[in-house]
Formats: sequence, C-alpha cells, structure tokens
Amino acid sequence: MNNPYLTNGVDMVKIDRFEHLDPAIRARFINRVYTPNEIQLCANRNESLAGRFAAKEAVSKALGCGIGPIRWQDIEIVATEEDQPMIIFHGAAKEAVEKRGLTSWSISITHTQDYAMAFVVAMSPFPPEACD
Repeated sequence: MNNPYLTNGVDMVKIDRFEHLDPAIRARFINRVYTPNEIQLCANRNESLAGRFAAKEAVSKALGCGIGPIRWQDIEIVATEEDQPMIIFHGAAKEAVEKRGLTSWSISITHTQDYAMAFVVAMSPFPPEACD
C-alpha cells in the first residue's frame, strides 16, 4: 500500500474501577459491554476487563465516532493462537470500518498494577471519512 492514511486511538483505564463496582451493577455492566467470548476470555479478571474496555474505547476513537453510534459489543477483542489481541467488528462498527476503508488494524494492550492501556492504529488506502 503506497502512502497509506493512518488513524489511531488510545485509552487508559484505572483497574480499580472494576474492583469497586457493586456486584449487581458489575454483572449488568459486563453483560452490556463484553461479548460472551470476551467474558470467557477475561475470566472475571479485572486487569483483563479493563484492558479490553480500554481497547474498545481506543478502537472507537480510531473509527472517529466513539461509543454511541457504535455499541460496545460491536467491537470484540479476542486473542490469536499466539495470545495477541485481535479486533473483530460487528454491526455498526463493521459498517464504519468498511465505509472508512480501514483495511488493516494493529492493537496493543498493556497494564500495570493500577492501569490498563490500549493503543490502536488503522490504515486506509484513501483518506478516511468521518463516522456519521
């Protein structure tokens, strides 16, 4: 791809936000934000939940529209066989990716004891349009 256009997004989340959620709110939150596959992958580990939450935010920023027009579960963060994070798009997120011509994605997720952070870069062969 000659002279690709790049877009990126980054987000950081305090892990203890997940530790201090009321159990009833936590269950509703997890079921609203994460896909069943993500829930299984995270195994209720706060650092994993926070990392995937930051990744979804970073992806929505790279898409240029944020969460709102795109639902949380439209962005799914899974793991490759090598345990590297990988993005799967569904619904409105998939439509936004196709409309914007974003053909290649790279994602990195990290965490410390206190924070989880994700950084995303996407490429397009032409200038991406803004989300509706």
